[in-house]
Amino acid sequence: MAATLHTTRNQPVPAASGPERSAALRALLEEVAGGDREAYADLYEALAPVVLGIALRVLRDGSHAEEVAQEALLEIWRSAPAYRPERGSVTAWACTIAHRRAVDRVRSVRARVEREQRVLREDRPVAEPVADQVERDFDAARVRRALAQLTETQRESLVLAYYGGYSQTRIAALLGVPLGTVKSRVRDGLLRLRAAFGEDE
Repeated sequence: MAATLHTTRNQPVPAASGPERSAALRALLEEVAGGDREAYADLYEALAPVVLGIALRVLRDGSHAEEVAQEALLEIWRSAPAYRPERGSVTAWACTIAHRRAVDRVRSVRARVEREQRVLREDRPVAEPVADQVERDFDAARVRRALAQLTETQRESLVLAYYGGYSQTRIAALLGVPLGTVKSRVRDGLLRLRAAFGEDE
């Protein structure tokens, strides 16, 4: 494979992540936020592989994963104006959207199966206890607050590791940095997350 992915406007986006790729993706996303469809085509080409990869890891079903990847990439188009660079790289932001969409699909499929099973058993559906939903929402808010306290590089590495399911070796290759650097980012990020959760307690 060539060292770069060539965009439709012959403006190369570096294939290996790093400062140059991050800057190129951020510039594309700014253009997308302004409604530039050609920029979106370039952004789509650059992000589609990692978005589809995350969907496949979560769903383990090709057809569902492709649908979810399309939904996530469409959400990236629609949500481009809401992106904030200080909250993480474009890649990490896209990974988060893809992971959330995939998890939503898992829950939707599971709920449909459970509904069908209840109908077959002629059981009345049992509503989820409010306390359980509140607890999940509270935990999600804590995670978002904790992630916001990390550096961009720590957050990107953790998102790729835990949302994307990538090994540290694969993350190093994807980001174009030494393996030791990725290990340090993940370790330091986890330590900061633990400290943040401790403060919440």
